Amino acid sequence: TSLPEPAGIEVTHIESAVQMKGAVAKATAQADVLIMAAAVADYQPKSVAKEKIKKEAAAGLTLELIRTPDILSEVKGKFLKVGFAAESEDIVANARKKLEKKQLDIIVANDITAPDSGFGTDTNKVTLIDRNGQVEELPLLTKREVADRILDKVVELLGK
Repeated sequence: TSLPEPAGIEVTHIESAVQMKGAVAKATAQADVLIMAAAVADYQPKSVAKEKIKKEAAAGLTLELIRTPDILSEVKGKFLKVGFAAESEDIVANARKKLEKKQLDIIVANDITAPDSGFGTDTNKVTLIDRNGQVEELPLLTKREVADRILDKVVELLGK
């Protein structure tokens, strides 16, 4: 990325989901909370070409994909886990399934069909679902305000 690294933040550079899984495991060894906001691809190419693939080489191209590690499901530890779910239908039901499957404490469900929300905007409309079944649908907020509300929920659960 071309963004400057924030002052006072330790940055770990990675290039693959496998590297990220290792970095997350290392970083969470002493953590109280993991907020996994990274949108890691579910699939990656099975092999990478060593050189540029020329258009003239073949009439078509078949790309074989393999699953990447599900970092949030696989990372273990005694810390509070927060995950995100970009959903387009059955937002709460699908997010609840992810919360349970990945053994999360909080899931932030993004309705990617909502206007002025999600990718490419400064605002977002999310629903927070916690391990106790509490569902909190937030209004359209700035992403900073959404982050504050997520942290409020983290603090609430850490206090219990």
